[in-house]
Amino acid sequence: MSTAASLRLPGLDQLAVERVRAARAVAAPVTHGRVSEVLGLQLRVRGVEAGVGDLVEVLPSYGGAGGQPPAGGALAEVVAGDRDGLVCLPLTATAGLRTGMPVRATGGPLRIPVGVQLRGRVLDGLGRPIDGGPALDHLPHVGIDNQAPAPLDRARITHQVGLGVRALDGLVPCGRGQRLGIMAGSGVGKSTLLSMVARGTEAAVSVIALVGERGREVREFIEHDLGPDGLARSVVVVATSDAPPVERLRAAFVATRIAEWFRDTGEDVVLMMDSLTRVAMAQREVGLSAGEPPATRGYPPSVFALMPRLLERAGPAATGSITGLYTVLVEGDDLQDPIGDTARSILDGHVVLTRALATAGHFPSIDVLESISRVTNAVTTPQQRADATRLRRLLAAHRDVRELVEIGAYVAGTDADADTALALMSQIEQFLRQDVEDTVPVEETWRQLHELVGSVPEVAA
Repeated sequence: MSTAASLRLPGLDQLAVERVRAARAVAAPVTHGRVSEVLGLQLRVRGVEAGVGDLVEVLPSYGGAGGQPPAGGALAEVVAGDRDGLVCLPLTATAGLRTGMPVRATGGPLRIPVGVQLRGRVLDGLGRPIDGGPALDHLPHVGIDNQAPAPLDRARITHQVGLGVRALDGLVPCGRGQRLGIMAGSGVGKSTLLSMVARGTEAAVSVIALVGERGREVREFIEHDLGPDGLARSVVVVATSDAPPVERLRAAFVATRIAEWFRDTGEDVVLMMDSLTRVAMAQREVGLSAGEPPATRGYPPSVFALMPRLLERAGPAATGSITGLYTVLVEGDDLQDPIGDTARSILDGHVVLTRALATAGHFPSIDVLESISRVTNAVTTPQQRADATRLRRLLAAHRDVRELVEIGAYVAGTDADADTALALMSQIEQFLRQDVEDTVPVEETWRQLHELVGSVPEVAA
């Protein structure tokens, strides 16, 4: 009987399948190769058969010189291959690795645990628990690569998901299954806004990927921003800025695969990734180490092939949905930065944070007029859209005359919208500002918005 057929026997559950696969892997004959070169971030391996994406294990080397202990081994991922062998990138630091060390193929790509037991857990970028909790070896394990739902199998986005932030829920409404980018330069409040959403979202399950973040911020995010209640319904995947590039890259796929598992059980999941730019930077390191030529601003072509492959996996499916929120660190506050521009072309909307608002103490520093949701018409009522449009019109009118007002050159009565905006500006700013600790239900947001602009005349035809 073939391997595939034997793994489809009636009554054989997923855990039993995993045990059979593990037993066969142990019993299979092992062929060892050697490390032929260690250069920068990469290893050159000969004598091992493995495909791109598979893991190989560099085994400990005994007989250290001068009575030194044996050098430890490491896992590495195959990223390229040619006549001279395989190009592999270690998933750990390269200290202690040297030419001549034995290498064996593991037989496949990275596999991670999945299951409802992941709620409340903190994992590293390779899906291993780092919170001191019980081991997850008993759970089913799956590969991190997966296909995006077929276009015609996706359910339409028809319901709004509350994010707990007034400026988002009222003016950039997010649909269940939408993918939204949060775009800004460094230090403008992307991570803070994401923490507000993590605490205020009404989704039953949240998967949070912290990629390339500062190590000191991880515990603060988990204990302060999420809190015990938020963590209880969340899975947190962490790969800090000092992690190897492969681990930082794989953290995004690990988090996405976990979100997909919950989605496939019928859950509506919120996937939050901070940040998509650092995922692209990790892929840049991987691509350049594998010999790819640099292209736009040093990013190799594989970066722009990876982004749709990752982002399209979020969204609605036949059952369940993944609402994706991705922060994008735009270079020099330039929204035409190649990663920001590519992300904006793939995602279903974007939220722009501006340094001018942040430095003025306006938080969250959302530039409402530059932000857009492409599913607004599908998830809001005509009355809600009318209220949001009125407020946008007032903000645009205020922007147009602001400099004239500051120098005393504006004459009252020149523009009715500008006059109304100037009269209501303190109330508008109060609506758009929100303390980090506050959570506002989406119904309350729409009620406050209607009260704010209910007396403003309709837009002229």
